[in-house]
Amino acid sequence: MLTDTQSLQEYAACVEDVKRYIRDHIHEPLDRETLASVAGFSIPHFHRVFRAHVGESAISYVRRMRLERAGRKLRMGAVDITEVALAAGYDSHAAFGKAFKQQFGLSPSEFRQLGCTAATQLLKKDKSI
Repeated sequence: MLTDTQSLQEYAACVEDVKRYIRDHIHEPLDRETLASVAGFSIPHFHRVFRAHVGESAISYVRRMRLERAGRKLRMGAVDITEVALAAGYDSHAAFGKAFKQQFGLSPSEFRQLGCTAATQLLKKDKSI
């Protein structure tokens, strides 16, 4: 599938464009149709290429980026977890708490109680995925 060196480089460039688009539009709804369009691929082809280059689906990547951003907000002292949850795209504190704990192994409240260094290490550890 991804054997030609030029194609691999082109695919890698498209994936980087999509990752940049995600960073620039993280506050907006991001679905696979939009992201495939940014890459210039059909949805199934985009899914295969993105997963091959990143190691996770585009939607999982978006979710992880939003949770990492939420973790940075909590680390910096965001007071209202519900506001952080809404900014991360979750409809409720409970849904956010479940996703956050699944991602980082701690509830948002527990994470917020970590020291800055420990919280930063946890966020960096998660980026190795």
